[in-house]
Amino acid sequence: MSGRYFDQWQVGDRIEHAIGRTVTETDNLLFSALTHNPQPLHLDAEYARASEFGRIVVNSTFSFSLMIGLSVIDTTLGTMIANLGYDEVKTPHPVFLGDTLRAQTEVREKRVSRSRPQAGIVVFAHQLTNQRGETVCSCTRTALLHKAT
Repeated sequence: MSGRYFDQWQVGDRIEHAIGRTVTETDNLLFSALTHNPQPLHLDAEYARASEFGRIVVNSTFSFSLMIGLSVIDTTLGTMIANLGYDEVKTPHPVFLGDTLRAQTEVREKRVSRSRPQAGIVVFAHQLTNQRGETVCSCTRTALLHKAT
């Protein structure tokens, strides 16, 4: 287990997640197919070439899912009771095939659960950046975590 318990977090804690990921055509194709998203901007090279982007744009919900996945090992692996919600999801720059993405997390809020004295709520701000340093996805995630004691 690598995640931290509620008691181990402080507001302002920051993590640069060590694992990054280069996005492949297969990632985008499979994710779009698995989620029944037929958007031609994600799947049709000729259509995408004629768009303002000039190439295939990776499905933004893949980017969002990857951002959360890259954060789990360092944040909530083995310590989470439940995700309570995702807010302020933004995708300010597109992701293209071949982009290498990295995630960062900061703790924004922390409070003891009123209904579960053995648990607490942590609000994480996640950010996903590409190899050019551009933010391609961000959100806040509210998680209910076990206390260590």
